[in-house]
Amino acid sequence: MKGKLTFLVGAGVGYLLGTRAGRQQFEKIKGWATETWQDPRVQGYVKDAESAATDFAKTQGGALKEKAVSTAKSAFSKGDDDSEGGSGTSETSRPQTAADGPLVDADDANPESRI
Repeated sequence: MKGKLTFLVGAGVGYLLGTRAGRQQFEKIKGWATETWQDPRVQGYVKDAESAATDFAKTQGGALKEKAVSTAKSAFSKGDDDSEGGSGTSETSRPQTAADGPLVDADDANPESRI
Protein backbone atom coordinates (compact mmCIF):
# COMPACT_ATOMS: atom_id res chain seq x y z
CA MET A 1 0.00 0.00 0.00
CA LYS A 2 2.83 2.38 0.88
CA GLY A 3 4.52 1.63 -2.44
CA LYS A 4 1.36 2.42 -4.38
CA LEU A 5 0.91 5.72 -2.55
CA THR A 6 4.54 6.64 -3.18
CA PHE A 7 4.12 5.85 -6.88
CA LEU A 8 0.98 7.99 -7.13
CA VAL A 9 2.65 10.93 -5.39
CA GLY A 10 5.67 10.57 -7.67
CA ALA A 11 3.48 10.42 -10.74
CA GLY A 12 1.59 13.53 -9.62
CA VAL A 13 4.80 15.47 -9.00
CA GLY A 14 6.15 14.27 -12.34
CA TYR A 15 3.01 15.49 -14.09
CA LEU A 16 3.11 18.86 -12.36
CA LEU A 17 6.76 19.48 -13.14
CA GLY A 18 7.16 17.57 -16.39
CA THR A 19 4.35 18.80 -18.62
CA ARG A 20 3.38 22.25 -19.79
CA ALA A 21 -0.14 21.87 -18.40
CA GLY A 22 1.36 20.54 -15.18
CA ARG A 23 3.73 23.51 -14.87
CA GLN A 24 0.82 25.90 -15.42
CA GLN A 25 -1.17 24.09 -12.75
CA PHE A 26 1.87 24.19 -10.46
CA GLU A 27 2.17 27.96 -10.93
CA LYS A 28 -1.52 28.36 -10.06
CA ILE A 29 -1.09 26.28 -6.92
CA LYS A 30 2.06 28.17 -5.99
CA GLY A 31 0.29 31.53 -6.48
CA TRP A 32 -2.67 30.40 -4.38
CA ALA A 33 -0.36 29.19 -1.60
CA THR A 34 1.56 32.47 -1.61
CA GLU A 35 -1.64 34.54 -1.48
CA THR A 36 -3.00 32.39 1.33
CA TRP A 37 0.23 32.64 3.36
CA GLN A 38 0.29 36.43 2.98
CA ASP A 39 -3.34 36.80 4.05
CA PRO A 40 -3.50 38.95 7.23
CA ARG A 41 -5.84 36.43 8.90
CA VAL A 42 -3.35 33.60 8.33
CA GLN A 43 -0.48 35.75 9.59
CA GLY A 44 -2.55 36.55 12.69
CA TYR A 45 -2.88 32.84 13.42
CA VAL A 46 0.85 32.36 12.79
CA LYS A 47 1.73 35.13 15.25
CA ASP A 48 -0.68 33.67 17.83
CA ALA A 49 0.92 30.24 17.46
CA GLU A 50 4.42 31.72 17.71
CA SER A 51 3.57 33.62 20.89
CA ALA A 52 1.91 30.56 22.42
CA ALA A 53 4.99 28.45 21.64
CA THR A 54 7.29 31.13 23.06
CA ASP A 55 5.22 31.42 26.25
CA PHE A 56 5.17 27.64 26.67
CA ALA A 57 8.94 27.45 26.18
CA LYS A 58 9.50 30.22 28.74
CA THR A 59 7.24 28.64 31.37
CA GLN A 60 8.36 25.05 30.77
CA GLY A 61 12.05 25.64 30.13
CA GLY A 62 12.99 25.56 33.81
CA ALA A 63 10.89 22.51 34.59
CA LEU A 64 12.25 20.60 31.62
CA LYS A 65 15.82 21.55 32.55
CA GLU A 66 15.32 20.38 36.15
CA LYS A 67 13.86 17.07 35.03
CA ALA A 68 16.66 16.54 32.50
CA VAL A 69 19.33 17.27 35.13
CA SER A 70 17.73 14.98 37.71
CA THR A 71 17.33 12.20 35.14
CA ALA A 72 20.94 12.56 34.04
CA LYS A 73 22.15 12.53 37.66
CA SER A 74 20.12 9.43 38.44
CA ALA A 75 21.41 7.71 35.29
CA PHE A 76 25.01 8.47 36.24
CA SER A 77 24.48 7.40 39.85
CA LYS A 78 22.97 4.15 38.56
CA GLY A 79 26.13 3.57 36.55
CA ASP A 80 28.20 4.12 39.73
CA ASP A 81 26.05 1.59 41.63
CA ASP A 82 26.63 -1.01 38.92
CA SER A 83 30.39 -0.62 39.11
CA GLU A 84 30.32 -1.11 42.92
CA GLY A 85 28.37 -4.33 42.67
CA GLY A 86 24.94 -2.83 43.46
CA SER A 87 21.93 -3.94 41.49
CA GLY A 88 20.96 -0.38 40.50
CA THR A 89 17.34 -1.42 40.11
CA SER A 90 15.77 0.80 42.76
CA GLU A 91 12.96 3.01 41.56
CA THR A 92 14.73 6.22 42.59
CA SER A 93 17.91 5.56 40.60
CA ARG A 94 16.15 4.52 37.38
CA PRO A 95 15.85 7.26 34.74
CA GLN A 96 12.34 8.07 33.63
CA THR A 97 11.36 6.76 30.21
CA ALA A 98 8.52 7.56 27.81
CA ALA A 99 6.67 4.49 29.10
CA ASP A 100 6.62 6.04 32.59
CA GLY A 101 4.46 8.90 31.36
CA PRO A 102 5.03 12.51 30.39
CA LEU A 103 8.03 14.36 31.77
CA VAL A 104 5.90 17.48 32.22
CA ASP A 105 2.57 16.91 33.91
CA ALA A 106 -0.45 19.20 34.05
CA ASP A 107 0.73 20.93 37.24
CA ASP A 108 4.07 21.79 35.63
CA ALA A 109 2.34 23.15 32.54
CA ASN A 110 0.13 25.54 34.53
CA PRO A 111 1.98 26.62 37.68
CA GLU A 112 -0.35 29.63 38.20
CA SER A 113 -3.41 27.37 38.49
CA ARG A 114 -2.21 25.65 41.68
CA ILE A 115 -4.23 26.52 44.76
